[in-house]
Amino acid sequence: MAKKKRLSLTLFTLFIAFFISCAEEPAGNTEKNILRIGTTRGGFKSASLLGDTFLALFARISNPSLMTMTKDGTLEGRVAARYLVSADCTKWKFYCDPDLCWSDGNKVTAEDAKFSIELLANVVPHARWMQDIINNVFITEENALVIELNRPYSRLDFDFATYNILPKHIWEKIEDPLRHTSSEEIVGCGPFVIARIDLNAGFIRFRKNTHWKGSQPELDGIELQLYSNIDVLAFALEKGDVDTYYRYASSYPYPNIDRLKATKGFDFIEEPHYGLRFLGFNLNKKPMSDIRFREAICYALDYEEIIRLDILGYGEIPSRGFIPPIMPAYKKTADLDYDLEKAKNLLADAGYIDRDGNGFRETPYGKEMKLSILISMDYVRLAELVQDYLESAGINAQIKNVDYNTWISMKDKNNYDLVVSRTSPWGMFMHANWATGYFDARRTGEGVLHNIDDPQFLKLCDNILSTKDEEKLTRYASDVQDYYARNLPAIALYWSRTVIPHQKRFNGWSSNPLYGLYNIQNFLSLRVN
Repeated sequence: MAKKKRLSLTLFTLFIAFFISCAEEPAGNTEKNILRIGTTRGGFKSASLLGDTFLALFARISNPSLMTMTKDGTLEGRVAARYLVSADCTKWKFYCDPDLCWSDGNKVTAEDAKFSIELLANVVPHARWMQDIINNVFITEENALVIELNRPYSRLDFDFATYNILPKHIWEKIEDPLRHTSSEEIVGCGPFVIARIDLNAGFIRFRKNTHWKGSQPELDGIELQLYSNIDVLAFALEKGDVDTYYRYASSYPYPNIDRLKATKGFDFIEEPHYGLRFLGFNLNKKPMSDIRFREAICYALDYEEIIRLDILGYGEIPSRGFIPPIMPAYKKTADLDYDLEKAKNLLADAGYIDRDGNGFRETPYGKEMKLSILISMDYVRLAELVQDYLESAGINAQIKNVDYNTWISMKDKNNYDLVVSRTSPWGMFMHANWATGYFDARRTGEGVLHNIDDPQFLKLCDNILSTKDEEKLTRYASDVQDYYARNLPAIALYWSRTVIPHQKRFNGWSSNPLYGLYNIQNFLSLRVN
């Protein structure tokens, strides 16, 4: 009898343990069609929707922006169903989608959009440009938001594809919105909303928005799983712990592709990349300000070898026009060509000669030429290649590898000669489009060089910013690329292709230029085999 009681007690204990374990299992994991996305912890600093750039990016499927970019690079409404702009690009009207609802059941209104824009302009540092250009924001008929600007600005629709819209009835009660964090559900109006954030445990979980009235996703939810570094993430993919990979503006690491293919569990999406790697010049210092010097440098770089060694062949030799063919209004300019002898002759003709016989050239004024290549840690291998090519041409260049914040500070203080860095897809479209935001000296920003103050170039930017006429924009785009080809403010080192793996059980992937596969349309179109 005692034995039976002990057995019953044991079974009861096991049942209770099983019940508790089920209760503690994350709710999303009990559903069938959960898409598990692996990414690195990267720049995640907090669970602040306004204060953390990385979280804001991933939250865009929960709290969409007014506008969005389609897979062909055009802009269309997201929270805004449609919009109008005046001929002089100083007055914009956004009509909010009447079918959108917040996940708590409240309707999305133009008041939410107005509140969000004013909140962003006042509290988010990288959005304070709005204060400089916006004169007035008000609500008009048909749930429409009107924004009046103090000067022509044709790119407002693009900028408003990058800022999340927040529910006024929630956020107007938050005392310090920039520092506000939440681990619980965040009210959103996308097809999926943030159900839970736990950066310590390493996940962000999204559930379906039951008030979403648009096309219904087949996915039951999405879970973003954060890994300490790319090697741990790659191992998780190979084990099948996650379904796909995402890092903004990044391909899956090329050296890991074959290992993942060997598992037989993944298909791969390969697409031209909108961003690129480049060698930039400090045009405020000699000899970088000398076009003859820059011309010689563009022949000193072995582009085929760079592509083979740095990205294992997943790219192509760029042109002097800098802009990759995937960009709208691309213009074919002369290809960059490796010709070391020509580089040496151009340098000698311009007066850059090794006068003391130490193997390195001096300036035309006889001054010893010691250049710095300023980089952050992501570009060590690429910078070493550039350093070797410059040395072969007789140019003494030393790599200065610093943390990213120091890189920004030194770059902004003009405390560098050369930089090896990258453009992002967003960066290629920002400002006056076609990478102008990286070069316009009037611009500020973390990754930009702001190294061109030539009135001809600045006028080109202003022309683009003052029109929506497609014929004019195509002509201006051509002029911008010709300017890059003639003046070489930076040299593209390659145009790459992104490779993204995904479990074979998913199909119907849809990418866009700004955020790749991490976009609402993709998560609505995904199907489970």
